[in-house]
Amino acid sequence: MLRIYFQENPNSIVIKLEGRVAGPWAAELGRLWEEKAPDVAQKKLSLDLRETTFADAGGIKVLRAIYSQTGAAILTGTPWTEYLAEEVASKSSQPADTES
Repeated sequence: MLRIYFQENPNSIVIKLEGRVAGPWAAELGRLWEEKAPDVAQKKLSLDLRETTFADAGGIKVLRAIYSQTGAAILTGTPWTEYLAEEVASKSSQPADTES
């Protein structure tokens, strides 16, 4: 399960995620981001991952897309979320691996 919160004020938006960014929940985050992206254009975005417990490849892909489009600040609070933030930020601008 994943809870997704959008906390907005005039200058910024925080996307707060609680739970697992995986499977259909990752797809839902992607869908919501597509709807919300135009509203974020002139605002500072933060991704709050402090309550995230897991992310599969699809979840990381969605988070990378959000990060690469916005340069969002990533909020972490545990070794797991720090690792996830590094995965999202470090590979967001690099081409995908093409191993066979």
